[in-house]
Amino acid sequence: MGQEKKKNSMNIELPEDVAEGTYSNLAIISHSHSEFIVDFIRMVPNVPKAKVKSRIILTPHHAKRLLTALEDNVKKYEEKNGKIEGGNSNPFPNMNFTPTAQA
Repeated sequence: MGQEKKKNSMNIELPEDVAEGTYSNLAIISHSHSEFIVDFIRMVPNVPKAKVKSRIILTPHHAKRLLTALEDNVKKYEEKNGKIEGGNSNPFPNMNFTPTAQA
């Protein structure tokens, strides 16, 4: 068991700048015959232009593995924290970015 675990392990480095992460509140997914492209976007209140903050390109095989991993993690999250509300099929949901105060 120890040898098998050692054989299948991988050392993954997480640089500090990457570990900080990038906030995204919208993702747009497109695909071609050979790849899936996931653009992570940050929408900001009262700014008509949103910026792509990160683009990830995946093979179809890895896109399917990501889908399975996300489904598994959402299931585990909801078992622990309750159902996530608001997940709908609208790719551009109302982000409720309306002014709440004036200066």
